[in-house]
Amino acid sequence: MASVKDMTRERITIETCRTISKEDFLLLVKNGCQPKDGDVLIAKDGATCLDTVCVYRQKDEIVLLSSIAILRPSESLDSDYLRYYLEAPGTKSMLKSGFISGSAIPRVVLKDFRRAPITLPPLSEQRAIARILGALDDKIELNRRMNATLESMARAVFRQWFVEGEEVRRWEEKSLDEIADFLNGLALQKFPADGEEYLPVIKISQLRTNDTNDADKASINVPPQYIVEDGDILFSWSGSLTVVVWCGGKGALNQHLFKVTSDKYPKWFYYYWTKHHLAEFQEIAAGKATTMGHIQRYHLSAAKVLVPSDNELQKMDKLMSPLLDKVIVNNLESRTLASLRDGLLPKLMSGEVRVKDVEKESVL
Repeated sequence: MASVKDMTRERITIETCRTISKEDFLLLVKNGCQPKDGDVLIAKDGATCLDTVCVYRQKDEIVLLSSIAILRPSESLDSDYLRYYLEAPGTKSMLKSGFISGSAIPRVVLKDFRRAPITLPPLSEQRAIARILGALDDKIELNRRMNATLESMARAVFRQWFVEGEEVRRWEEKSLDEIADFLNGLALQKFPADGEEYLPVIKISQLRTNDTNDADKASINVPPQYIVEDGDILFSWSGSLTVVVWCGGKGALNQHLFKVTSDKYPKWFYYYWTKHHLAEFQEIAAGKATTMGHIQRYHLSAAKVLVPSDNELQKMDKLMSPLLDKVIVNNLESRTLASLRDGLLPKLMSGEVRVKDVEKESVL
């Protein structure tokens, strides 16, 4: 059974869905909660109301919670065009201002939603618009899958070397904070933006999305060591503990985040060692009797790593650095493509830019 949290822009993430009994499944099917190929799914309840949309293209036997609405296009409406129409900023603004009820929990009333207007060009033009935007999304999705493969390869190689390998017995043991510097961020409310120029504030919420959309703003005059660049390793040490290779653009490091660097060891080395200990850190944070669990610096000292000789590390680096570099390149390319897609979307929907103009420019 899928909920809104299982939806991404491209699909339902089956791996995260809940399992339910056969009886409950059949009851939900009877009540019309099973999507069909080509259905457009949209969040209709809660904080992400109308913000999460996807076209259902899977063949899995799933049912949906009532927080997801199923929109079944007619023959004159292309599914992918409808998805992009619903994602256009103008459409979202119109729907949120006129079709959402409730203040504590925003909610779309479907009988009212049926009255929502839609711009409906000929079916051939709908499909052409969806094809242009879909090509950008397809490349972004290809990069995501490629990065998942690269990450899996790198983790497997790391484990083979440092967990399962026989050489580990003769390697030097050090602490995690001996192989890297963990710089804690600033309370950036003390550095407010003071003009048109600013740095987006990178908090835990930005790590989840790897972008700075809707981020707070800080002064460009924060100390330089607290400025984050693409490719930096960031580690949230409280709340939702996670480690990411940041690819969301230049920003300022907020408190509760470490920027992890090293003058001696390659990036992949301290990145994967930090990830190696992440589950242990998450367990420590979960055991804190506070609303926001965290780790402390002595936990970094207690986390042990194995350090091979310089010669062995150089050989390893020839394999691992290109893998991580490719992940970064793919993420940056996806960010550029997403920006292009988001810029084209409202213009194509409003008719400001026509399909023939985009095709003439050969932007894809």
